[in-house]
Amino acid sequence: MRSDLARFARGFVYAWNGIYAAIKEERNFRFHLCAALYAFVAAYWAGLSAVETALIALCVAAVMAMELMNSAVERAVDKPDTTHWWTAGAAKDMAAGAVLVMAIGTIIVAACLFGPRLGVLWGVFTAHWTRPAWFFLTLILFYKFIFRSSNSTQKGEQPNGKTDS
Repeated sequence: MRSDLARFARGFVYAWNGIYAAIKEERNFRFHLCAALYAFVAAYWAGLSAVETALIALCVAAVMAMELMNSAVERAVDKPDTTHWWTAGAAKDMAAGAVLVMAIGTIIVAACLFGPRLGVLWGVFTAHWTRPAWFFLTLILFYKFIFRSSNSTQKGEQPNGKTDS
């Protein structure tokens, strides 16, 4: 019984390790994190209802989950043998396509929710000089966060310098 609980808890640790690795090594995942922050701020400023905010949260979670799956597929099929290179490339392209499809769906949801409230958003955004200043400051910080170079020279490289292959 106790070992079952420990194994169950370890699953959460492994999941967090995967999310942490994506934050550390995946530029697109970092981009989606930053975009999510802007989406939630916009939801607050636009006065979205709880259900509308939950819809934004579901869309954000779906895009980020798809990005995690895309990264997992890329890692799993990296450096295939020569007989499987086309299949590996197609798998990576399909996984990236899944992220794109979900992101487009999220943009459509955002347009439906925020479109009618653009005037309200603009009014809240320009109501105080600190809001545009905050926006431009976060753009700079997010740019540095998204496009930062990682400590390792290769994606997926282990700390001791060994590679997965």
